[in-house]
Amino acid sequence: MNHTIVHARDNRESATFLAHILGLEVGPEWGPFVPVTTSNGVTLDFATIPAESIVMQHYAFLVADEEFDAAFARIRQAGLTYWADPHGKQPGEINHHHGGRGLYFLDPAGHGMEIITRPYDSHPQPPQS
Repeated sequence: MNHTIVHARDNRESATFLAHILGLEVGPEWGPFVPVTTSNGVTLDFATIPAESIVMQHYAFLVADEEFDAAFARIRQAGLTYWADPHGKQPGEINHHHGGRGLYFLDPAGHGMEIITRPYDSHPQPPQS
């Protein structure tokens, strides 16, 4: 993947928010877009649209353990609510799926953001009974 467009109520606010949490840079505005490029070269182009037109999306970011620690510290410093699960039933907790760590939080437009340190199915799971 090269890029995707992320709908936002305020493209600058959402781009700055995510870049801060992930320790990334906000790129120069390009037309209606404010870009944030991830460490694997994929660009998220934030575009302002009317709030009522935003449909919640989910974005998961695979990060190194050190990046997780830094992002988690920024999430806590910002006083953001975070969850161990995508349904928000485990607030203030992280998960340890696939032998790593992960958590979920919302961006300013209401998109579900996830950071994980291991890709799904990277660690054998115990058999279900």
